[in-house]
Amino acid sequence: MISYNPKDWLRFIFQFHKTDTVRQLLPLILGMGVFSWAIVYIEINYLQLSSTSYAKNITVMHSLLGFAISMLLVFRTNTAYDRWWEGRKLWGSLVNNSRNLALKMNSLLPHDDEKNRSFFKKIIPLFAVELKNHLQNEKTRLALDAQPHPEITGFDTSKHIPNQVVAVLLNKVHLLKRDQVISEYELLFINNELQSFMDICGACERIKNTPIPYSYSAFIKKFIFLYIITLPLGFALTLGYFTIPATLFISYVLASLELIAEEIEDPFGNDDNDLPMEKIAENINKNVQDILA
Repeated sequence: MISYNPKDWLRFIFQFHKTDTVRQLLPLILGMGVFSWAIVYIEINYLQLSSTSYAKNITVMHSLLGFAISMLLVFRTNTAYDRWWEGRKLWGSLVNNSRNLALKMNSLLPHDDEKNRSFFKKIIPLFAVELKNHLQNEKTRLALDAQPHPEITGFDTSKHIPNQVVAVLLNKVHLLKRDQVISEYELLFINNELQSFMDICGACERIKNTPIPYSYSAFIKKFIFLYIITLPLGFALTLGYFTIPATLFISYVLASLELIAEEIEDPFGNDDNDLPMEKIAENINKNVQDILA
């Protein structure tokens, strides 16, 4: 995730980061510039429809379509950001629950019980690491896909790694109860944190393998394309050669909003604006080591 100062306006305006959509949309922008110039040239030199009644009708139609597409893109962007923010809240809960479990185990285990303390030092942070790897695996994204997919090298489809980590953790806790290191009441005392790990994993999987419905995503892309491709037809009747920069700017804005929504709707990937899960996992490990030291 990119770290930045939100008050540094000059940096936002004049600095171009590799995640800027202008880099991805440059071929589209150049193509629209040539297309717009061709439409304006034909209109001014040959068709000359600006003097007819069609000019006003086409302008009104584009205004209405522009309002409709802006509403769709607002909903699309908000939906994508909600998924990103929910993912961040889930990983925030994982940080809190890992700390709480470490704090509780620190108070329950004898200070000279180095063996059990070393176990929890390793196993509690391990869940965050394995959850990150699990969510970044392509197989997880395709878990609910109806179509068959080829096996991915290095991934054992017979195992769910976060499940196994929690199973080891639960087994260890119950062994401590059996050996009377902790009591039954103390087992209930840490039960919420133990249960929360798989709750967080399931919620993250829900975001990962349930994308925006295909028909909705496809409709927005088609709508944006048709609107952009017809912009020069309407603007050329009233703006002349000013149609070219106007078309390029509107095309860039609309396509950029869709690209941004595509990137943040899956917050568990490797894009620059995705969640810093590796850094969060490192912080969990550091906090747990400090607590159980």
